[in-house]
Amino acid sequence: MALWDILVRVLVGSILVYFGVEKGGVFMIATFVGLVLLLTAITGFCPLYKITGLSSKEPEAT
Repeated sequence: MALWDILVRVLVGSILVYFGVEKGGVFMIATFVGLVLLLTAITGFCPLYKITGLSSKEPEAT
C-alpha cells in the first residue's frame, strides 16, 4: 500500500469514527467503516485490493 493511500485511509477513517461516536444513530455504520479503514491502514493489507488484483504501490524498477 502506498503512503498516500495509508494517509487517506487514516484521515477518512478518523473522521468517520469521530462522526459515529459524536452523532450516534445511523452514523454507527460510519464508525464500522472508519474502523475498517484504520485497520487496513495499520496492517497495510486491504482484502478488496487482493480480491480485485489492484495495488496503489508504484511498480518497482528493475
